[in-house]
Amino acid sequence: MGLRVVQWATGGVGMAAIKGILEHPDLELAGVWVHSEAKNGRDIGDILGSAPLGVAATNRVEDILALDADAVIYAPLLPNADEVAELLLSGKNVVTPVGWLYPSEKQAAPLRAAALEGGVTLHGTGIAPGGFSEKYPLLLSALSTGVTFVRAEEFSDLRTYDAPDVLRHVMGFGDTPDKAMSGPMQKMLDGGFIQAIRMCTDKLGFRVDPRVVTSQEVAVATAPIASPIGDIAPGQVAARRFHWEAQVDGEPVVRITVNWLMGEENLDPPWTFGPEGQRYEMAVRGNPDFTVVVRGFQGEPGDEVESGVVGTAAHCVNSVPAVCAAAPGIATYLDLPLIAGRAAPHLS
Repeated sequence: MGLRVVQWATGGVGMAAIKGILEHPDLELAGVWVHSEAKNGRDIGDILGSAPLGVAATNRVEDILALDADAVIYAPLLPNADEVAELLLSGKNVVTPVGWLYPSEKQAAPLRAAALEGGVTLHGTGIAPGGFSEKYPLLLSALSTGVTFVRAEEFSDLRTYDAPDVLRHVMGFGDTPDKAMSGPMQKMLDGGFIQAIRMCTDKLGFRVDPRVVTSQEVAVATAPIASPIGDIAPGQVAARRFHWEAQVDGEPVVRITVNWLMGEENLDPPWTFGPEGQRYEMAVRGNPDFTVVVRGFQGEPGDEVESGVVGTAAHCVNSVPAVCAAAPGIATYLDLPLIAGRAAPHLS
């Protein structure tokens, strides 16, 4: 029998994670927590649109805590530290794309205590942050010496992101620039991306200033732009940029930038993705300088599958065996061995 895994929440990442668990030879789906009463009690196969799997969804936290399971992939829209602590205390390892990537001692202390009491491990992962923002730039930095600067940057067309409530009410698209700039998005992103910055600076050994410099920009529509929230009208926010930067004596040494655009037309300022198109881009300056571009995790409008969501879920799923084998506490990328995917069932 494989490691028994619970999926917590069945949004885009959660549904992709369930499919990943079913494909992984070392894992077994043990249970699923759902938010809605409409999904409560339904077979997961029915929710997936497949044959019955013999595992019923539940919206009762008590049911999940009582399950005999090795790990939980915790993927709600927003993290709840109390929920994570309960899962850890119940003796379940937790892998999550929504927090605790590289927590400060203050952030880590209560959850480390819960993990130690439960004899299990908490691991934060993901894609950006959680991959292209720190894990892979650090791996690539091994190809250079005398490193002076590391950059990680995302360029994504959010017309593929089919989550209108999040786009409008959380991310601020379709709002006025003032409301978007003062909205919750910067603070929500800071938690993960500042941890990503700190992981890079600590591992690379930069003597950084204590404060991470953050900034944001917006571009507005100059003509109606079709989007998942409907047409974005002229003057409304249609693109956003966020920056996080660590400095040594005022000189940037690590920078992470996110570029989210609703296409490349009718924007003021006239932002574009440039000739490289949608991508994740990582650059290292040292001896030698180099840039790596990764494509395939951003889709085009009309695509049925959001590859970045699937990649996020896969990173969680493939981490489970290593996390279950790790020493109790909180394990970051700096604590775990190499994590890889597994061969498709028909090839293994």
